[in-house]
Amino acid sequence: MAQLIKMQDYISRYEQDIYRYPIQYARLKKQQWDKLKAAYHAGELDRLYSEQSVEDTQVKMEPVQDESKGLMKKVKGIFHRTGKQETEAEELVMANEVENPNIFSLRFPFHPANLDELKQNYLNQLLRFQMKWGSSTLREKSFVDRSFFLDERLRFFLQRFPDTFLVLYKPIFLLKNAPVEVDVIVLTPVDAWCITFLEAEEDAAFIGSGDRFWTRRHHRHPDKKVLNPLLSANRMGNIVSQLFSLYEVNIPIKKAILSRNGYVDYPEAPYDTTVLDKRTFPEWFERMRNTSSPIKAQQLKAAQALLEYCQTTSSMRSEWVADELQTKANEHAEP
Repeated sequence: MAQLIKMQDYISRYEQDIYRYPIQYARLKKQQWDKLKAAYHAGELDRLYSEQSVEDTQVKMEPVQDESKGLMKKVKGIFHRTGKQETEAEELVMANEVENPNIFSLRFPFHPANLDELKQNYLNQLLRFQMKWGSSTLREKSFVDRSFFLDERLRFFLQRFPDTFLVLYKPIFLLKNAPVEVDVIVLTPVDAWCITFLEAEEDAAFIGSGDRFWTRRHHRHPDKKVLNPLLSANRMGNIVSQLFSLYEVNIPIKKAILSRNGYVDYPEAPYDTTVLDKRTFPEWFERMRNTSSPIKAQQLKAAQALLEYCQTTSSMRSEWVADELQTKANEHAEP
């Protein structure tokens, strides 16, 4: 499952330490999957399911809250007494996330008939976990538009690609004080893909040209003009190229027009742009999924370069606001 390092202008844990969180996520994911798979083979899923039922969840709600308060109290103590506040506090939270079933939820909408169904359900739980990491940190959070939880394209990138892929989904770059929203940037261990979607009805055909607009054709609908997707792809490519140059990142940049359910007719496509439609997408997709390289240093350097120029909008968590106010009040009260 690919890692969501940035989504629009939401704050992300990966912004805090891009060299740590990708490895941390992979470890957490594997640990919890091993536990879940062991429970499946041991025939203990029924017990886990009953423990996570609605009735039991309601009964356990208050103890869970008390435990969270206790954890937050410990975390705040670390922030106030050490010089390595963020790292130690995050380690404490990480440990809790591994052990707390409410983080990697084990609730099943149905009893999985086999290991594949169990794995798919687990991936669905991981999607929510990634959304959490992609929109909050220990002290701050962003308010996520609910549409992202139902976004099929976002789910496609996160659930269908390897853990070593880092995804920026519709990030907003702040360049010369002007916000610029782009489409999708995928950082693999060996290259960076700037991807623009070009999708409509099933089997729609797009006639490309060098003009500002392309033509969309479908046997059930009249022809329609659509904005040339190369404009978006080229804008992304230019932004990524400039930032990579600024930070001396040395990985290839590739641009792609993606139409998974239709066809693109553009024989004069630029040499530096890959056109992926129903004919060429499957082969590209399998090649990407079969990437076996581990996360590379240049890949993380590339991610850091992009995150440095991404816009972030967030607010401090309410519990931290109260704590900050109390701390300031105590400081003013001291003689």
